[in-house]
Amino acid sequence: MSPPHVLVLTCDHDPHADRVRHLLAGRGARTTVFDNGDYLTRAHVELAYTTRGLARRLLHTESGTLDLDSLTALWWRRPRPPGAHPAITDPSVAVYTAQESANLITDLWEHLPCRTVPARESMLQRAGHKPSQLILAAELGFEIPETLIATQADALWDFHNRHDGHIITKPLGMPWVENLAEGHTVIRKCDFVSARDLAYAEALRFCPVIAQQYVPKRLELRVTVVGRRVFAAEIHSQNSNQARVDWRRYDLAVTPHHVHRLPDEVARRCLAMTDRLGLAFGAFDLVLTPDGRYVFLEINPEGQWLWIERLTGLPISEAVCDLLLEGA
Repeated sequence: MSPPHVLVLTCDHDPHADRVRHLLAGRGARTTVFDNGDYLTRAHVELAYTTRGLARRLLHTESGTLDLDSLTALWWRRPRPPGAHPAITDPSVAVYTAQESANLITDLWEHLPCRTVPARESMLQRAGHKPSQLILAAELGFEIPETLIATQADALWDFHNRHDGHIITKPLGMPWVENLAEGHTVIRKCDFVSARDLAYAEALRFCPVIAQQYVPKRLELRVTVVGRRVFAAEIHSQNSNQARVDWRRYDLAVTPHHVHRLPDEVARRCLAMTDRLGLAFGAFDLVLTPDGRYVFLEINPEGQWLWIERLTGLPISEAVCDLLLEGA
């Protein structure tokens, strides 16, 4: 019997993928890593059909040829999108060929006859929409922050006044803007709305953002769901001036991380949400308020966990490995 074979879709320098691949190898499984961004430059796909249907699906890479129908699991980590071949210099042709490549690669991974973790790309895209997440979380019984998504300055000013200025903004989807003037990259996180920000509120007409009532924090929680297992870690972000508004500003030296005992009811809501979104994996961001309420912020279908594992000992990578081998 052939050993399990997992295809990992990710970019270069992904320590999460490296960690899980090491564990998979220890269990006798094979892994192949592929980045969608390498299509046409370092890899090629071959699909063939007879008059009766599909005959073969092959992925040709620098390391050899992979029969895609032999895979036991596909792990969608963090691949880059396909791009145009560098030999194409006409911008319009480059856009066209990149889109055609994306059409092929996207459809290819949608229909492989193997387990896909966390989900197929179409489901991942839907699951990542924050407005829909808030609706679903409330339906499942989570408390959510009062939220405004608008492109009118008046709406933001009214929202700011209604909450006595205690509001934050965060990006709707894209957390960064690359290749600005002089090659700079701007990363958007969760930030308080200042008086200076309000002075530029008219700029909302160019791009929507999420504005939310600021939720007071005793702790922030990173809850990672892997299959039917729930791993909860508490982040003492209020110990750090740098991380107190958004723990992703990382001040690990003064921000303790510990295993958190999540109430069963909250864990069930997390599992119900991943089920409704069609996900086998999800990283939840929650807040535990000073008066003991658990408030939902968002779920990331492709969230990171390695730093949580290192600081708390939670065996999340082992659980991902279990999931990829389940039923193999």
